[in-house]
Amino acid sequence: MKSFRLNRLFNAHSKRCFDVAVDHGFFNQPGFLQGIEDMRKVVRTLVEAGPDAIQLTTGQAKHLQEIQGRQKPSLVLRTDVANVYGRELPASRFSLMIEDAMLQAVRADAACVCVNLFQIPGAPEVHEQCIENILHLKPQSDYYGMPMMVEPLVFQPNEKAGGYMVDGDLTKIMHLVRQAVELGADVIKADPTDDVSLYHQVIETAAGVPVLVRGGGRVSDREILVRTEALLQQGASGIVYGRNVIQHPNPKGITRALMAMVHDSAGVDDALKMI
Repeated sequence: MKSFRLNRLFNAHSKRCFDVAVDHGFFNQPGFLQGIEDMRKVVRTLVEAGPDAIQLTTGQAKHLQEIQGRQKPSLVLRTDVANVYGRELPASRFSLMIEDAMLQAVRADAACVCVNLFQIPGAPEVHEQCIENILHLKPQSDYYGMPMMVEPLVFQPNEKAGGYMVDGDLTKIMHLVRQAVELGADVIKADPTDDVSLYHQVIETAAGVPVLVRGGGRVSDREILVRTEALLQQGASGIVYGRNVIQHPNPKGITRALMAMVHDSAGVDDALKMI
């Protein structure tokens, strides 16, 4: 049954996926809300642009699923909420799972769920909670036939780069991706490496599990397109971009440009003309 839902997530022609992440309001960080203040408007704009999937929370999924028609993007449901994204780590850190996550996903007609796997310097208890979350989700995932996307995130030390700054070290990313695979991930959502030309090693580590690459913080159009082209050439099965789409002055245009790269192998210059 998982294959049925994965068929809704991945494009039949390219076998790739472009998932737009709009689950940032879950994490209680004001800076994350830029560009998504009006979620109903955001979701409608994205549906018109036509990515393969939109990643939403249980409270916001209705704005996608209430839209009529067969061609709208698939739902990727965020299943966990954490408090580790601020410039200073709180005294009590957590990554908590929503109740009956897979049942909620089935009822919401999701094609996939997403769960974090954090590795944060100075916060080993959060890593433990993430593993517990995944171990809890895995049998539910198999029972309901709901694909589980695991999101391995290696953070830089907060005192060095506080505020949700990821570590692009190849070895650290590979080790955490490997753990996600060992825990039973059906899809991996991982950060790009600092040296994108080495990303094929992350793909190899995933051992056949599709790897979708995160976009990270907002950058220029050319930078995100050049990076996307390089990652796809390294074997990535797609992308999961949030702020580079929802904080863009033309979210519909950048979505169409990225879709052309992901599914039609458009070059950077051709993609830029679509924005």
